[in-house]
Amino acid sequence: MSDRLAVLPQYLLPKQALTALAGRFASARAGGLTTWVIRRFVARYGVNMAEAADPDIGHYASFNDFFTRALRPDARPLADADLICPVDGAISQFGRLTGNAGDQIFQAKGHQYSTTALLGGDPFQALPFAGGHFATLYLSPRDYHRIHMPCDGRLTRMTHVPGALFSVNPTTARGVPGLFARNERVVCFFEGPHGPFVLVLVGATIVGSMATVWHGLVNPPRPGHLRTWTYEASGSSAVMLKKGEEMGRFLLGSTVVMLFPAGPLRFNPAWAPTRAIRLGEAMASL
Repeated sequence: MSDRLAVLPQYLLPKQALTALAGRFASARAGGLTTWVIRRFVARYGVNMAEAADPDIGHYASFNDFFTRALRPDARPLADADLICPVDGAISQFGRLTGNAGDQIFQAKGHQYSTTALLGGDPFQALPFAGGHFATLYLSPRDYHRIHMPCDGRLTRMTHVPGALFSVNPTTARGVPGLFARNERVVCFFEGPHGPFVLVLVGATIVGSMATVWHGLVNPPRPGHLRTWTYEASGSSAVMLKKGEEMGRFLLGSTVVMLFPAGPLRFNPAWAPTRAIRLGEAMASL
């Protein structure tokens, strides 16, 4: 079966309704039922609870508490690298932005999409990344679902972009054109020691919500229109985060897309599409 045929049912499913229902269930505190569901999930996906700050499944009051569980402080040492991997997961794609304008992100064979579309439709916001670099990282259900900083950064802007809620697994990435620029997403713009960079949290089917450490839950609500917040460079509203520090999380899993400007960025030579990755490992040098 072709990838396009495999994803056809997703066009027909009531994805928003399913996601809202899953979100309500995941936040429910159902006692023994919650513990049973978590135990089944751990067994089904092979989740390594020995890495968790609290490995006792019975201590998690809701599925979301378990899904966004913290790791032991020593579980993910940080590499001595300019840019570190911000998540556990697998590499979808990475490399240089292409096209005449240097704004095309490679999604899968036969599929590309623009940085402007990814960032919410404003070409001015995409301009600093022309001819730059990208990395798309997929988080599977078994993975740790907090997102950390690849380097030091000062938050300048956050945009919630409404969109679809297709799955983001590899089959869907091959079968749905412009997938990561079609799905709902939270776009976080930073200024770092080597220039601007962007972390995009991409929603998916059954992703009940996305949250950041400075804002809390970003969605819901889902008002159906673009929402933007800007942040000062200093003062009480400034948001400064260190390399390796948590910046956000998925309540159920999805994908992170990063953008970096043009320059001498060199990805870890061990990186390759589909390769498993861990938070804190070397991602790139500058």
